[in-house]
Amino acid sequence: MTPSPRVGLVARPQTIHDFGGFDPALYEITYPVDGHPALAQRALDLLGEAGWAPQPDERRGLDHGAWVPLRHLYPAADVPAFQVSLPARLDGDSAWAFGAALAPLAEEGVLIVGSGSLTHNLAEFRSGPGRDEAYAAEFAAWVRDAVVQGDSARLRQTLTLAPHARRAHPTTEHFWPLLVAAGAAASALPATVIEGGITHGVLSMDAYVFGPAGARAAAPA
Repeated sequence: MTPSPRVGLVARPQTIHDFGGFDPALYEITYPVDGHPALAQRALDLLGEAGWAPQPDERRGLDHGAWVPLRHLYPAADVPAFQVSLPARLDGDSAWAFGAALAPLAEEGVLIVGSGSLTHNLAEFRSGPGRDEAYAAEFAAWVRDAVVQGDSARLRQTLTLAPHARRAHPTTEHFWPLLVAAGAAASALPATVIEGGITHGVLSMDAYVFGPAGARAAAPA
């Protein structure tokens, strides 16, 4: 997150390893994907029209919030990608509005990936509880119910209303991307649920697919 949103206009974004204290093998991973400066410029224009004062970034590549999910979605790195950072000061309503500003891209078939973590207490992750903590499952279940019910008002108030919200998210930046993705496809709620379970005892890995892509994911093969 940055004071103003930044949009990557990089033709060949580098793989940024912006994390510490993990397996050394993770720092050897690269994701050699092409950027998409033209679409990035369109995102820049849309955010500007919505009053967000975004800044172009012609140097920064993809940090782990972008290349980790993309590596699973498109392991061949054959789909161009660019990264949009979130403003530093957001709440539930403004995170949703940020996504709504990018909705024209989603309507044109651009996949908008909101990457964070449904629960993200790194202090507890590093302490290694060794068992699944009930609070993480309860928080995740509350969010899932709000999404499945298509209750956008309740979803925007998650960090105020949901059980164990402060423990699930001691800081907020890993939750806002969910609202950005939902806001970009607000008329398409509810969403398709991707069951992720709990890993390391405290990290819920649930994910959701919004919009037409969600409808396709839910359709029988």
